[in-house]
Amino acid sequence: MNTAIITGASVGIGAAAAARFTAGGFNVYNLSRRQCPVEGVENIGCDLSDNAAIEAAIARLVPVVEQSTRVALVHNACQMLKDSATDCPDEHLQSALQTNVIAANTLNRSLLPLLPAGSSVLYVGSTLSEKAVAGSFSYVISKHAVAGMMKATCQDLMGSGVHTACICPGFTDTEMLRTHLGNDQTVIDSIASLNSFNRLIDPDEIASLIEWAHHNPVINGAMLHANLGQRES
Repeated sequence: MNTAIITGASVGIGAAAAARFTAGGFNVYNLSRRQCPVEGVENIGCDLSDNAAIEAAIARLVPVVEQSTRVALVHNACQMLKDSATDCPDEHLQSALQTNVIAANTLNRSLLPLLPAGSSVLYVGSTLSEKAVAGSFSYVISKHAVAGMMKATCQDLMGSGVHTACICPGFTDTEMLRTHLGNDQTVIDSIASLNSFNRLIDPDEIASLIEWAHHNPVINGAMLHANLGQRES
């Protein structure tokens, strides 16, 4: 039995990844507050800001992982807030780190020791895992942490037959991005022009890379950039 466990698979990249893995014959589990729209996905209601909710989800997932031949554990859920170095309430940083980093750590602590050889631990980072823009202070910090977590996970799993990667999307046409940009089409068009194809990335393009990364352990420990070739300023 092949299993995919995806956090935040209710919308955007997560939902697209759920569709990909489902089509590939995986049993897919979505951990989020909202249900995944993909038919056949098993939804585990889970507020990733709530440790008790994560522990309850883990209790359901442990027997699933123990019965699986291979597992794709995809840390995709994310929170993006508007803040800056001079105006970032501690609550913003705590919230971003909880959803984007600590929730993944809580899941890893219980599930990594159970993963069979041939499994993967895939983190959805961002172009901002290795650079920064103004106005996204807590998000940038958390995505840099995600990159570090992936690299550390790779080292700690050496010899286990489980591989890792960090998929780093550029500006992708998701509900989260559009909300962050205030659904201002002028701003969206401006952002879309920052790559060589002058468009936003489709979530399914990132999902296809996530699926590919699971099946190709040669990229163990890699940062995989998926941004259509962003213009360097």
